[in-house]
Amino acid sequence: MRTTLNRLSAPARWVLDRTAQGRRNGDDRGDISITTVIIWVAAVAGALAIAGTIAAVLTKYNGLITGI
Repeated sequence: MRTTLNRLSAPARWVLDRTAQGRRNGDDRGDISITTVIIWVAAVAGALAIAGTIAAVLTKYNGLITGI
């Protein structure tokens, strides 16, 4: 158990050091543009529309394609 904690503590320390370094610098605030948000929303909506269409088609023709 102790070796597992030692192995996991090194990456955790690295992540904490990197986030602290980013906060100290203050350069990168991590702002994303509205264009990026629009693209992500459109991609998720498109994926949901495609999945919904596939589900609707499978539901409609479920009895016809059971023999395939």
